[in-house]
Amino acid sequence: MADDTTPRTAPEMSWFAWGDPDRARELDPGLRDLIAQVLRARLTERPPVPEEAVELAPPVLTGRARAALAAVVGDDHVRTDDATRLRHAGGKSTPDLLLRRSGAADPAPDAVLYPADHDEVQALLEVCSAERIAVVPFGGGTSVVGGLTPLRGRFGSVVALDLRRLDRLVSLDPTSMTAVLGAGVRGPAAEALLAEHGLMLGHLPQSHEYATIGGYAATRSSGQASSGYGRFEDMVVSLRAATPRGTLEAGGAPASAAGPDLRRLLLGSEGTLGVITEVGVRVRPIPEAVLDEAWSFPDFVTGVDALRTLAQSDTRPTMARVLDESETFVGAALGGHEARPGCQAVLGFEGTDAEVTARSAVVREVLSRAGGTLLGAGPVAHWRENRFSSPYLRDTLLSAGVLAETLETAASWTDLLPLYSAVTGALTGALEGDEGGVVVMCHVSHTYPTGASLYFTVATAAGEDPLTRWEGAKRAASDAIVANGGTITHHHAVGTDHRPWLAAEIGPLGAEVLRAVKAALDPEGVLNPGKLIPDARD
Repeated sequence: MADDTTPRTAPEMSWFAWGDPDRARELDPGLRDLIAQVLRARLTERPPVPEEAVELAPPVLTGRARAALAAVVGDDHVRTDDATRLRHAGGKSTPDLLLRRSGAADPAPDAVLYPADHDEVQALLEVCSAERIAVVPFGGGTSVVGGLTPLRGRFGSVVALDLRRLDRLVSLDPTSMTAVLGAGVRGPAAEALLAEHGLMLGHLPQSHEYATIGGYAATRSSGQASSGYGRFEDMVVSLRAATPRGTLEAGGAPASAAGPDLRRLLLGSEGTLGVITEVGVRVRPIPEAVLDEAWSFPDFVTGVDALRTLAQSDTRPTMARVLDESETFVGAALGGHEARPGCQAVLGFEGTDAEVTARSAVVREVLSRAGGTLLGAGPVAHWRENRFSSPYLRDTLLSAGVLAETLETAASWTDLLPLYSAVTGALTGALEGDEGGVVVMCHVSHTYPTGASLYFTVATAAGEDPLTRWEGAKRAASDAIVANGGTITHHHAVGTDHRPWLAAEIGPLGAEVLRAVKAALDPEGVLNPGKLIPDARD
């Protein structure tokens, strides 16, 4: 186990942007001019303020409280310096970054704590509950829905609980094909630890380079290979969590009828019910063969219907996604490729040579009958090369005066295309106007027998007040989602951003159940206040 607070698998994230500052992308002047023409706007440079110009309120933590926290983790692992606090002042949504880039980073935590193991997490929660200090669990820092905003709620102080030191492979059972990982293990480190044994997890969300195992569980993450391997929650066999009331252990057996599954209570709890410290997962052998294929369809409707046919069949790819016409065109333009008419799908197959050969042959027959044209592996290779670098482009665009953000939902196959039209219309209506035009793109990236996800990307001129501009668009899109049969979030989680719409989705009794569980596990309410749990007035 690491005994310091230095990330093991990636550099520290930028305080005002996504990821490694050394990987920031430059915007080609020709591309900038093209974007300005498409958006019909004059783009104004919006560089971030210098770090020393960011205003942070002085930390508020009593001497008694700090001493009690330091007694658990050691004084070196209680940080109150501005640089550390700034890098824990929220997640990586566009509103988060707009505020920090402008020099406004409050609220910021009063201290950042670095526990070494489950017992230290447990002891810290007991101290914080007794001292009435709000606690924000912090994994990779990748939340895009306000899940890491250090809200004090009704408390005088708030601390960020950084779990990066919980970074080991706790145990491995190669016979049962399960492993237990510390919650602070980042995605690449998890794969590296398992690869030493010829195994893998196979969970690859776009946040993979920085997101952690505990974060995957706390937000019910989905990865690019969900068609073959399932969502992260489908991989979880057990969970261990610390709460102000004590330790909660859930799961372990391959199946059970011993009452409701408490794993499902912790999965998606976003740090409001407890702090996940260890996650038991199903693992699988590293595949012998990987085959990628891109397909072209005459339009998005045809492509979506083809993916539905696959999702409802007995044979499907490990990875399957289809891009609408706008996203297909923009992807080709950014990659310097000739844009084909219609829309594009990217598929991937993993397994033994025989499995990949057999499954891909069946899928080709299905997609050909559905109106698809095989393009080969080239477009998928380009997509994979840029998979984890795409978020850097958003930050480059922000600096150039372009507002770029994403949102996602899911619905039944019956509701999917009407929902797609409604959300696209809501975003366009909210952003198209005197300050410029808007480009709305969408793809389906996670499919199920009964429905699929929709993942929207929006680009528009930042305008004079980009934060207010985006908040209005997000509100319009969220209203459209709720009104048209979608879930308020498929995999980004609830956080603060989606909390106003959660009560409408789960109903008043469902909201009351969540509040009752929180009261049982966190009677003082110190765990991540203001997130997920609907207020009784909502």
